Amino acid sequence: MTDTTDQPALSMAVIVNDGKLLMIRRSEREGDLLWALPGGGIEAGETPEEAAVREALEETGLKVEAITVIGQRIHPKTGRDMSYTACRVIDGEAHVADADELDAIEWITLDEIPGKVPYGLYGPVQAYLESTLSR
Repeated sequence: MTDTTDQPALSMAVIVNDGKLLMIRRSEREGDLLWALPGGGIEAGETPEEAAVREALEETGLKVEAITVIGQRIHPKTGRDMSYTACRVIDGEAHVADADELDAIEWITLDEIPGKVPYGLYGPVQAYLESTLSR
């Protein structure tokens, strides 16, 4: 495992709208990760919820509001502190707003998640999506 003690904690936005989950595809693979939830580093003075809202806007152009923190963990592969926040869309149309970092975004159904994230999502996020998304 890589030493990540000097790296900021990460906050991920779990954005559900019209029965689908928003996923982003990074321009460069991060380890095994290609498709992911919108998110990034928590800045000084920010809460995980504030970071999730900011990152969603920066990456996807969507204005969202935080609903609740779904869970927090140390990522088993990267050792990074991770927070996952359920978010609701307030305004905007999802698009690649940060072309330096992303090359695609896609709204996917619950059944499509394994095709994007073959090793599975963090358990509490998966459970939240199973209770929120229609198949």
